[in-house]
Amino acid sequence: MRLPPLSILVASWLVTDSSVSAFVVPQSRHSVDTSVFASVVDTPLRSVNIPSSGDGDNLDLSSVEFPPPLSQIDRFKRAATFWSTAVPIVANYYGIIGKTKMRELMGQELDDEEIEKIWIAQHEDGAQKLAETITDLKGFYVKTAQIISARQDLFPKQYIDALSGFADNLDPMPTALARAVIAKELLMPGEKFEDVFSEFDEAPLGAASVAQVHRAVLTEKYGGPREVAVKIQRPSIESKLMADIANLKVIAKQFQDLEALPLDYYTVFAELEKQLSQEFDFVTEATNMERIYNSLIRSMDGSTRTELPLVMPRVVTGLVSKRVLVMDYLHGVPLSRAREEMEKNGIDPESPEAKLFGRKLLTALTEVFGRNILETGFFHADPHPGNIFVLRDGSIGLIDFGQVKQISGRNRETLCKVMIALDEREGDDRPEDLERIGSLALELGVELNDDAQPEAAAAVGMWLFDGTIEQLPGGYDSGELSPNSPVRELKSFPQDLVLAGRSTILIKGLSSRLGIPWNLASEWAPIARNVLDGGAKARSPSGDVDRVRFREVWSTLKMWGSGRTKAVVKMLPDSARSRLAGMVLKVQELRSRRKVTKKP
Repeated sequence: MRLPPLSILVASWLVTDSSVSAFVVPQSRHSVDTSVFASVVDTPLRSVNIPSSGDGDNLDLSSVEFPPPLSQIDRFKRAATFWSTAVPIVANYYGIIGKTKMRELMGQELDDEEIEKIWIAQHEDGAQKLAETITDLKGFYVKTAQIISARQDLFPKQYIDALSGFADNLDPMPTALARAVIAKELLMPGEKFEDVFSEFDEAPLGAASVAQVHRAVLTEKYGGPREVAVKIQRPSIESKLMADIANLKVIAKQFQDLEALPLDYYTVFAELEKQLSQEFDFVTEATNMERIYNSLIRSMDGSTRTELPLVMPRVVTGLVSKRVLVMDYLHGVPLSRAREEMEKNGIDPESPEAKLFGRKLLTALTEVFGRNILETGFFHADPHPGNIFVLRDGSIGLIDFGQVKQISGRNRETLCKVMIALDEREGDDRPEDLERIGSLALELGVELNDDAQPEAAAAVGMWLFDGTIEQLPGGYDSGELSPNSPVRELKSFPQDLVLAGRSTILIKGLSSRLGIPWNLASEWAPIARNVLDGGAKARSPSGDVDRVRFREVWSTLKMWGSGRTKAVVKMLPDSARSRLAGMVLKVQELRSRRKVTKKP
């Protein structure tokens, strides 16, 4: 039985959208990097030559109306609109639960088919009302829609279908307003718009709740002709989003001790509130980006890595302010549209080729988040399918570094020990292993209900870091929203791990949708051992070995390749292409199984 939609409403802690990043440069204008919302590259975009509009300081903005900050009355209206929808939806679900239990007590139980019809009807009604409210309010509530549509393994189909349209684009702000923001934030005294951009697409590539992005081409003055993405923050959006999350905190507070909810979502939203407040300064985000890039490019022993597991777009020096970012344009599509793009290129999403690419995707994300979380403790805290890109050459791109998290050195060390303990366990029910894993989970700050089973702490660790287990110790289920999930035993969850958990949930969700068993602890254990050994010998997840070893094979299987690679792929017969991909996939799966059983 699915939990009431309050779990859906507050589960948006797993998702957010927003920005980019890079390093700070002089003159109060800074550098950034990113590729936000790059649309399908084959789709023609309307580029225009920028008409001369005069001096940057004297640009006529009188006809452009900037939205005012959210007033107290507006905040109250938004809160009332949200509550008037959310509370009845929750009440209806609890009403169904109560009526069902009452009929059971009276000996008038409904059969499974009748119960299913009741739930489906309520899902359809709740999904429609929630979609209408989010369409009206937008803001932070769009993030709720994003997580629902991205997690088909957790939420009812009716909610996924109704809210899938919020995954990528919102209504954009007018082009005139976007250009006015750029002029106000970015242009130097005496500088004209066309001094910076030789082309600027009027239609945005995409629009999110915090910002929208336009494709442009830089002038020679700024290193052009260079194709870039220009990210522009919506005026007055900060007050609106912060008010929205405050509303969610109020509701989460009321249900903080409710046993039906799997987590203390008030703590989750409190952490998100702190993180969200950082997203509105793109200069800070630029610094985040550069720090993460440096942590990936440099090994713990000080050497430079020659290849990154994914692409992080670089910044344009001198073209960043608090509300405007200019960064490299990446040609690709967000992961949320990957299936559509595969079909467009004649690839069956269920084929060995697709599964092989899925393993590459999981390997790249696993390596990046493993290195960041375990090696430095500083990591991208906003992973979701809109922030992960599939590029034309088949590589993976990661964007939006507005939300980051730094966990303490002590917790980082304990996390490394958790990975090793999970990797070295000799079974899922061996008492010695459960004691070791459970004590480390408690050391991280996990607090359990007083009546929790002895295996609960270990079960939480396995649930979070091992997606291959269906039945957890203590008889717990692996599904987050299962009535028998170990997550229900949590009294509180350390805030250091709230955002780290978003990356593990994302990777688990992807592996579930792809049908690829994926043990994060097993993949992260080599990194963890290296960290605890002081980084004397650089190592990386097992998947990276496969990626290097099969590089030549993969080069003919890239699904979004261009030029010669794309021509080669299209020339291969479907049967030959599938057989080749299947052979590589079998070898990779065999290596993964061997690694799971191999002990250090």
